[in-house]
Amino acid sequence: MKRVFILTGVIVVLSAFIIAKKNLFAVPKGWPKPVYNFSKNPLTSEKIALGRILFYDPILSLDNSISCASCHAQYTAFAHVDHQLSHGIFDSIGNRNSPALMNLAWQKLFMWDGAINHLDVQALGPISHPSEMAETISNVVKKINSDVKYRSIYFQAFGDSIATGERTLKAISQFMLTLVSSNSKYDSVMRHQQKFTNQEKSGLALFEVNCASCHPAPLFTTNEFENNGLKLDEYLKDFGRLRVTHKSEDSLKFKVPTLRNIEFSFPYMHDGRFKSLNEVINHYTSGIQMSQTLSKKLKTPIALSANEKVDLVAFLLTLTDKQFLFNPKFGYLKSK
Repeated sequence: MKRVFILTGVIVVLSAFIIAKKNLFAVPKGWPKPVYNFSKNPLTSEKIALGRILFYDPILSLDNSISCASCHAQYTAFAHVDHQLSHGIFDSIGNRNSPALMNLAWQKLFMWDGAINHLDVQALGPISHPSEMAETISNVVKKINSDVKYRSIYFQAFGDSIATGERTLKAISQFMLTLVSSNSKYDSVMRHQQKFTNQEKSGLALFEVNCASCHPAPLFTTNEFENNGLKLDEYLKDFGRLRVTHKSEDSLKFKVPTLRNIEFSFPYMHDGRFKSLNEVINHYTSGIQMSQTLSKKLKTPIALSANEKVDLVAFLLTLTDKQFLFNPKFGYLKSK
């Protein structure tokens, strides 16, 4: 009986451990399988906590003034709203708008042009960018290892107190993986917990006809690259994915962003040129620039009346997930 009791206790402990692991990341019901390989970077609460601390720590920048959160604020869907282009150390200005961060486990390529091919190294982009953090990962690691407060945190996460580039990047990745947004009004309606208003229903119908080919539910993005008819900014001269592939057919193509929490992630587009959803919709109805690489889905102009535009915006607002925007688990975590 004693042996049975002990085995039962072990099973209970292991079950609790497995449940705790599952609670660190759960695929929302009805969503596709994530593309991120969790087996190569298994989530733990300690590593997530470390990544969260690092995300908010300006130690990642050359002059210790800029953190990830400087351009990716939680209450704006981990994007920024106070300027069109990202800002970096010494008041430098980047060449693109900071994209919103959410549902990253379902993405294979990162950045507006897909220049980063794995989430575990994504942070290297802004860390090394001369107009953002302008730092090297080797120097970041050196600074972390010289900071007494991080020794116990790394020990708790990895079993020893030594920071390495791989450990640091994977910890940041683990925190970003937890940024799952799936509790908007839209999601509640899909779960039969709420109902759309008549205006929202009308907006949904318009969305499905005119927008869903590039922004399908539940992720509200294909995560592909499209030329959406924006006029080339003569100052930035940003040709998008062409910079990465050097293929002419990729000219002016940028990653299709998610529309989740779009209410709060303005300004819009890769260069932040549009300040409101109305401006975005007006672009698609009357501002498309024809070119050889224009998305086939936009060859025929979208026709919407003034009332239909209002209805479409009403639907887009149902994609706001306030639980995500104000979840205390995603906010600043002070290191001890």
